[in-house]
Amino acid sequence: MRATVRWVRADLRQHRGEALFLVLATAGIIVSLLLAGAFLAYAANPWQRVFTRSEGAHVWIHAKAGPDAGRLAGLDGVERAAGPYSTAQATAELGGTRASLQLRATGQEPPAVARPLLTDGHWLGQRSENGIVLESSLARALWAEPGDALGVRGPGGTVRLRVVGVADSAEPAFRPGETSGIGWVLPAALNRVEPDAHRHGRTIGLRLADPEDTDYAVQRAVTTLGSDRIARISTWQQARADAEGGDRVLGLLLALFGLGALLAAALAVAGAIGTRIRGQLRDIAVLKAVGFTPAQVVRMFLVEHLALALLGVGCGAVLTETLGARLPGRTGEAMALWQDLPEHTWAPFAISAGAVLLIAATTALAAWRAGRVPPVPMARAAQPAGRRLPGTAIRALGLRIPPALVLGWRGAFHRPARSAAAVGRLAVPLLLITVALGAWTTLDRFESHPEKVGLAAELTARGDGLGDAAVRRLLTARPEVTAAHPGAEVEALVPGQTGTITLRGLGTARVPYPFTVAEGRAAHGPDEAVAGQGLLDLLNARVGDWVRMTVEGKPQVLHIVGRSIEPEDGGRVISTSMDTLRERDAALRPDFFHLELTPGADPAAVSTALADSAHGRLDVRRITNPADGLSAVRGVIVGLVAVLALIGLAELSTTIGAGVRDRRRDLLALRAIGLTPRQIMAVIVSGTGFTALAAAVIGTPAGVLAADWLIDLQGRASGIGAGIAVPPPPALLLLVGLAAVAGAVAVSVLPAVRVVRRRLVDTQSDAV
Repeated sequence: MRATVRWVRADLRQHRGEALFLVLATAGIIVSLLLAGAFLAYAANPWQRVFTRSEGAHVWIHAKAGPDAGRLAGLDGVERAAGPYSTAQATAELGGTRASLQLRATGQEPPAVARPLLTDGHWLGQRSENGIVLESSLARALWAEPGDALGVRGPGGTVRLRVVGVADSAEPAFRPGETSGIGWVLPAALNRVEPDAHRHGRTIGLRLADPEDTDYAVQRAVTTLGSDRIARISTWQQARADAEGGDRVLGLLLALFGLGALLAAALAVAGAIGTRIRGQLRDIAVLKAVGFTPAQVVRMFLVEHLALALLGVGCGAVLTETLGARLPGRTGEAMALWQDLPEHTWAPFAISAGAVLLIAATTALAAWRAGRVPPVPMARAAQPAGRRLPGTAIRALGLRIPPALVLGWRGAFHRPARSAAAVGRLAVPLLLITVALGAWTTLDRFESHPEKVGLAAELTARGDGLGDAAVRRLLTARPEVTAAHPGAEVEALVPGQTGTITLRGLGTARVPYPFTVAEGRAAHGPDEAVAGQGLLDLLNARVGDWVRMTVEGKPQVLHIVGRSIEPEDGGRVISTSMDTLRERDAALRPDFFHLELTPGADPAAVSTALADSAHGRLDVRRITNPADGLSAVRGVIVGLVAVLALIGLAELSTTIGAGVRDRRRDLLALRAIGLTPRQIMAVIVSGTGFTALAAAVIGTPAGVLAADWLIDLQGRASGIGAGIAVPPPPALLLLVGLAAVAGAVAVSVLPAVRVVRRRLVDTQSDAV
């Protein structure tokens, strides 16, 4: 054991540069992976982000009038409490749209626990006696924004409240017919809606010291207040499950990117270790000659390189955890948030342990090969130093192709197994970079060409007290509006009455709405419809099927003739024309109008102009684009590309070192036949460039195919449907390939200069 330790110490002293490179490469990769994990949590878990920033409550107890809910704040395991608040149930109405809400009386300062996070407007103040702050999901359902006058109907009649702010909350979001929305008001406004204080409810939020004790806390709360006095209970697990939806699928997609980067990192570091072991074959043979057994050699190399890997992983993890939150911009914000999340207690350890295990697995294979090295080095040296040039190389030289290119090609691929391994290790990060670029271009398509992803209209308008004809005249009077499609949405029961879907009428037979159809055709005739992927999955239907649903107690039978790209309601939407809906209900009137604009028109300016022309009797809003909430994903993509570029750089360094080491005797022969130092440099540089070129030719096309498959898979799982993937433009792919080759050439210049400057006597030992 002492001899092993002494040899490891001597080896590290002799190869300080290579050991330092392994440590720095491993540390850099771990830093990048941990930052990518922070961006993943930041982008893919908005509910957790809101819960953490607002110091949300783990349990919400909604009690009836009477019990002293404040006693729950003293239960064992309760760290802090929000409230208790006086509450009242009411119905809010704005522009003909109604929604149930729970009014919650609060003070002029936001609460310290479970505080609403304002996204628009301001909080309640001294002059907000008639003001209300709406939870964001309720505000979206009502089309409400600061400044709107909301009609709130309760036992005390209808009270007009002015919306002063919109806020995010970590409580369950508003769902029509299932979950009431939340509106925060001052106590005076609550008393006007519900004058009888004995009918006020009581709501309290409990923030627990241990979130896993949620069930126990609920049982204690029920025992304390009595089950007959509790109206409803909601927990943080329920709210998180309700909010996940497509974000969970997005998180899985980004996590797949991270795992691919981790695999590429392990391959790169393992390749560096394997190359280092091949460079020490003479030393290994000497060790065996003096009595080391194969098992001792394997253990020695495995322990040494695992120690280097652990040192790199530890340094990278400590550096990230210590300084990550202090980084400027969104990177520091994402890291600070991640450190407050529950999964942060195990995620860094899992990432670090995964990297170490992958490196250990590949290092074990290289160490096993070291154990098989014969103890007689002269036997290897007695083998021919090189091979005769193949016929293709000789013919290439006859065609006056520069010798540096011919010899560089032969040097890159004359050992097929090693060459294939080097190309494969470099192709993996290039493949993943292409996938990341595919995700980027798909997001660009959502933003720059929304009409190709189911968002042909940019604005939607509703009239307040105006007739349909008057609304249409006002909308089409603007030259920027090319079409105003009438529309209506109703909730429909699916066959079996087990769930609801959205039945939408949009456009007319004379002027149909331009749905984006990914499969089948558009709906033209009576009773024809197009459906989203989420609805097809829910009903287990296909294009061409007839489906029967129940709308307001009446049957509606539609023929699905196409699958549309549907970004709303998880794709659980079936769309037909207004004419088809009027066959069931002749008195049906449009609830809204979807507006198509001329190319280049500013939606905000058009919306303002339309509202001004109608003197406030038109409510015009911009249709939400799914890409609006994915801006943080771009940061993840940039981080992943940086990680993968670092991995590619590490792999290039390994390839260059291996090439120089394996061809030392060939370089002696090149000098002997008269090649100049510049020509020898060109041989080394061109060999590395050919390796990078082969990796680019393999990695980028494979990445395009993988990107299309992964993005369409995510589209199907989220309900939007397949057909949204956009491959990176050929010019960008060509740029990626050229960048890989140029980077390989640039990185190989310095080692090539060092080789040609080495004296002949320094290299002759390799030929012995």
